[in-house]
Amino acid sequence: MRSGVIRAYILKEFKDLARTKMLYLVYILPTMILLLFGYGIRLEVTHARTIILDNDNSKLSLDLINALEHTKYFDARISTMSEQEALRLIKKGDADILIIIPASLQKRILKHQKAQIGVFIDGAYPMRALTMQSYVEGEILHLAQKLLAKRGFDGNLITVNQRTLFNQAMRDENAIVPGLIGLILLVAPALLAALLIVKEKELGTIFNFYASPIGKTEFLIAKLTPVFLLHSLNIFILFLWAIYLFGVPFRGSFTLYWLASELYLFVSLGIGLLVSIITRRQIVAVVLTVIITVIPGFLYSGILMPISSMQGASAIEAHLFPVMYYNHIVYDTFLVGEGLASHKTVLYLAILALYGAVLMVLGTHLLRKELR
Repeated sequence: MRSGVIRAYILKEFKDLARTKMLYLVYILPTMILLLFGYGIRLEVTHARTIILDNDNSKLSLDLINALEHTKYFDARISTMSEQEALRLIKKGDADILIIIPASLQKRILKHQKAQIGVFIDGAYPMRALTMQSYVEGEILHLAQKLLAKRGFDGNLITVNQRTLFNQAMRDENAIVPGLIGLILLVAPALLAALLIVKEKELGTIFNFYASPIGKTEFLIAKLTPVFLLHSLNIFILFLWAIYLFGVPFRGSFTLYWLASELYLFVSLGIGLLVSIITRRQIVAVVLTVIITVIPGFLYSGILMPISSMQGASAIEAHLFPVMYYNHIVYDTFLVGEGLASHKTVLYLAILALYGAVLMVLGTHLLRKELR
């Protein structure tokens, strides 16, 4: 392997990236994705538009209404409209929750009789609906316990001693931003790598490679090294954005984060390399890379849905894509801090290394140093 030839090709690639302005895109695109999705994705539901029909007008119903009004989760308003009119508002999208307090609610509770409070929730978005349902049930349960305690009964016969681990503040940024790092380091390097060879096919400069004595391995090393070095800097830039801009805690080993990110970057470049080899047009390469990286990056990264909740085909697909393995390590370094003491982390590091090696070997094998 001739180091002088490789250095000359690497210098040429850096000049091409600077000339075509792709050098700026290397750092602008990841930052834009992190800022847009980091501030844009919200899992917490606040200020749900809530209509309350109070048919009881008792001390208990007023206490319930007061509890709902003095929380950020509900924008509650008491109404005298009919149930049909209120349900029509939900259907039109002008309300999210309808709470119907039945007549004689307080009397039935004080007589130890069952009473039902009607709750209608807009379920067009199931995850949001389940969150709002838990909020309403929590407020009603808390009020019932307080009422039992006032009447001389033990309102704490059954209690939930809840402690939130790893993300005690329940901040959306802590849950979203580490996962976005995995998405960005999958998409951005793969997009740039996908243009490396297919661009030369379109311009006709690929014939220089066909006619030169440079080997396939030397050619690929020269092509991928500039992209690898440029995006290696992104590993640190994204880390700084997460820590200082979004305030995400970091409890683990930075060395582990860096090592896993470099392996993952190797995987991303391998994906882009394969796309660049099998396609002949740049637009096709970009579209195919987006499909391969962005869709799995959102669905199987754990950002929006826990991998542990997936079953059947979705669970199998999640384990086929590298983003799941990398994001497990990233979430561990940012929020948990268990590091290499976790056997799963060690296994996932090995899987990323194997994943990258297989992609590179496959890319080298598919690359032809001849005109088809």
